[in-house]
Amino acid sequence: MIAETVCSAVSAAGLGIAIVTAYRKRYLAAVRVAAYSLVPIGLVMTGVVEWLADTAFSPTAWAGFGVLGLAWVLFMTTRAVERRRGGTRKERRAAARAADRPGTVAPAASAPSLGQGSRPATRPAQASRDDDFSDIEAILKKHGI
Repeated sequence: MIAETVCSAVSAAGLGIAIVTAYRKRYLAAVRVAAYSLVPIGLVMTGVVEWLADTAFSPTAWAGFGVLGLAWVLFMTTRAVERRRGGTRKERRAAARAADRPGTVAPAASAPSLGQGSRPATRPAQASRDDDFSDIEAILKKHGI
């Protein structure tokens, strides 16, 4: 009963503000204010306000919201654990099958992994820097710089 009275008063006040706004020749704003002010009285007439009031004071409804919250927390926890483990069950199965076959690449790898014994001998770091600079020098000479 009190909620309906408050909603009616808010609607009446909003319509009064809309009339004052229209008097000031701001018709578009006045129509917008009138539209917003009619929402509370519309909610009262459809019964939404009564339903909300019944829900707000119902222990069963609050227990239902608690159960929904618990379900959401459980769902998000399982999603976080799944992401941490590396994907869905299908992806883990595919990775396990690929690991059983020799010479295959992991699903997320961009290139085959080389074992320790199959790496070529590396040159010292200084030699690779010289090669880099020689390439740059050749490009600059080609362009006449």
